[in-house]
Amino acid sequence: MTYTLEKIAEQIGGKVSGDGKIEISGASDLQNAQKGHIAFLINNKYVDQARSSQASALLLGKDWSDFDFDIPTIAVENVYSSLADLISIFDVEHSGDFHISSMASIARTAFVPDNCSIGPFAVISEGATIGEGTRIYGHVHIGKNVRVGKNCLIYPGTKIYRDCILGDNIILHSNVIIGSDGFGFAPLKDGTFKKIPHIGNVVIEDDVEIGANTVVDRATLGSTMIRKGVKLDNLIQVAHNVEIGKNTVIAAQAGIAGSTKLGENCQVGGQAGIVGHLNLADRTLIQAQSGVTKSTKKPDTKWYGSPAIDYDNYLKSFAIYKNLPDLQSRILKLEKLLDQSRSS
Repeated sequence: MTYTLEKIAEQIGGKVSGDGKIEISGASDLQNAQKGHIAFLINNKYVDQARSSQASALLLGKDWSDFDFDIPTIAVENVYSSLADLISIFDVEHSGDFHISSMASIARTAFVPDNCSIGPFAVISEGATIGEGTRIYGHVHIGKNVRVGKNCLIYPGTKIYRDCILGDNIILHSNVIIGSDGFGFAPLKDGTFKKIPHIGNVVIEDDVEIGANTVVDRATLGSTMIRKGVKLDNLIQVAHNVEIGKNTVIAAQAGIAGSTKLGENCQVGGQAGIVGHLNLADRTLIQAQSGVTKSTKKPDTKWYGSPAIDYDNYLKSFAIYKNLPDLQSRILKLEKLLDQSRSS
C-alpha cells in the first residue's frame, strides 16, 4: 500500500517541504532506503548520508528543516515519537481483517466479539471476555474469567491465568505468563515447606507492553498491579503483590521480589534485583546489575552497585576500589620505610 507524503505528514503531525504528492511505499533507514521509501534523520552526523540516500523523502526534526536536501521532507517536533507513528502506517502484520480460527477453542460462556482475531489452538476459557480490536495469536491460553481489553496484541504461547484483568492497548509478547502462583511457602519444623495458596490476581492497566518470557505472579491476596504505560523487557520476574507505577520501564533479566512498590516513571536497568517489601519513590533510577536492599523516600535519586548506594558515591568509591592493588603496594612501601626509619 502506498500513501502520499502529505497523507503521511497528516497522520504523524509533520510539515511537508517539497512535493507532498509523491507516493511512499515504505519506511527505511538511510543506508538501505530505496526509491519510494521515506528514511529518517535523527543525528546531524548523518546529514551527508541523508543527502546521498536513495530515499524519496526524509523524516527529520525541525532543527534540520533548513538544511538543503534534494528530496521532499517532513519536519516534526520529536523524530523518535513520529518514527513510531510512521512505522505503524506500514505495519501490515497488525492490520487487515479480523478472523476467528475454526481450530480455536472458545467456551460457550466466553464473550468474543466479531471484530477481533483468535488464532489456531488458542483457548478462551469459561467466563473470559475479549475486547474489540484485540488480536490473539495461536497457542495462547486465556483462563477462566479473564478480562482482556480493546486493541490488545497477545502473541503465541502467552498464558493468562484465571481472574486476571487486562486493560486496553496492551502488548504481550510470546510466552509471557500472567497470573502464575507467587513463590510463597511456609517453613515447617521438620524442614519441609507448606505451599501458601495464591488466590489474588494480576491487574494490568492500559498501554502496557511486556516482553517475551516475562512472568508476572498473581497476588497471594488482592492484586499484583502493573500501572498504565509500564514497559517491561524480556525475561523479567515480577513477584506476587508487586506494584509497578505508571510509565516505569524495566530492562531484561531484572527481578522484583514480593510486595515491593515502585513509583511512577522509574527506570530499572538489566539484571537489577530488588528485594521484597520496599517502596521506591517516583523517578528512581537503578543502574544495571544493581541490588536494591532498602526503600528510597526521595524522588529523582540514582542508585548503583550491590548493595546499591548513591550513584555518584558509587562512582567515587569504584575509582578508589579499582586502584586498591596500587594503593596497597604504596602502603606497604611506606610501612617498610617507616620501619627502617625507626630502626636507624
